[in-house]
Amino acid sequence: MPCSTRSACFSCFPSPPPRRCRPAEPCGCGRAGFNHVAAANRSGLRAAAPRHSRQVRTGFGQGRTGEPPFSRQRPPRLRHRTLATRCADRLVYGAVRVAICVIQALPRESCERTARRLANLVANRMRIRRNVVRDNLRTAFPQITANERRTTARRMWEHLLLMVVEIAHANRVIHKTTWRKHLRIHGMEDFVRTLWLDRPKVILSGHYGNFELAAYLFGLFGFRIFSVARELDNPLLDDFVTRFRESRGQRILPKKGSAPDVALVLEENGAIGLLGDQSAGPKGCWIEFFGRPASVHKAIGVFALSASAPVLVCSATRRRGLFDYDLRLEGIADPAAGGPESADLTSLSQWYTSLLEGAIRREPAQYWWVHRRWRGEPRKAKKAIARPAA
Repeated sequence: MPCSTRSACFSCFPSPPPRRCRPAEPCGCGRAGFNHVAAANRSGLRAAAPRHSRQVRTGFGQGRTGEPPFSRQRPPRLRHRTLATRCADRLVYGAVRVAICVIQALPRESCERTARRLANLVANRMRIRRNVVRDNLRTAFPQITANERRTTARRMWEHLLLMVVEIAHANRVIHKTTWRKHLRIHGMEDFVRTLWLDRPKVILSGHYGNFELAAYLFGLFGFRIFSVARELDNPLLDDFVTRFRESRGQRILPKKGSAPDVALVLEENGAIGLLGDQSAGPKGCWIEFFGRPASVHKAIGVFALSASAPVLVCSATRRRGLFDYDLRLEGIADPAAGGPESADLTSLSQWYTSLLEGAIRREPAQYWWVHRRWRGEPRKAKKAIARPAA
């Protein structure tokens, strides 16, 4: 239930309140939470929320064992989109929902066999982003043969299709009493100890393994994590995916324009979840990834260093079939401890990128090689090429 008092605390809302909505007086509801928000500012909070189409959800913050219920909502309005685009969005959304229903109706063993067969079709017949995958594998593993690259590409598509099956079945399979059957955790003590610190935290992963299921499990364990994710181009599909991500307590902040919300969460000693393997272009922080220059977003290191937040790098690696994972804490860097890995922005970025690379090398087929990871080159290199020799 939401607060019954005249004012509501941050625990009653799904996203951090803007700074201007924080009054001096507490709400008096007795719940542990972040800074308080006056009830008179509820309308302002809704207007400032990044996802205007969602209603405020009640029950958030009712304790580490509570699960936030969802009220029935109307589909988000598709503004500023042409009629053809809106029709296409609805068709794609309908097709995805039908596919998810079919997957949920079938036994998991049948879904697994079908996914393995479809992987062959996608990799060898449809050839989706085939050149990108081939070039990325050649860059990362120049020593392997062409046949090994084809095998890795097929296994990558198999892994991605199995991820879809797992997401469709997650709500029925993964519960507080069943997760031990599907998950083995390495480094849990250090992970929990760090998350319970009364300090800001940054949790990093990459497009490796089933990072979606890992974030889902953190919410199931009772950890309130605010994850930054890019909104999908299809608003209906984006709302559907976000509902799954938030179904166990995780909260999603849109990637665009979320810096003030992220700063506020860290200021209130919250936990931010980020993916640290996306290319940031020429303006990013340049580090080495598989022996080649690659760009990462500066904001990740800036958030951690400015807030003196411990950075936890995690991975979820599939062992055999469906719902069979190793959740591993790859490493922790604490800027307050003054280690070399957190000396500056570049050192921290290289540190977590190297840990992600180590995880990928263990199971290369579980990384998303469909992304153009080595895109562009550092500005200094461009200037050196453009400058004529003396």
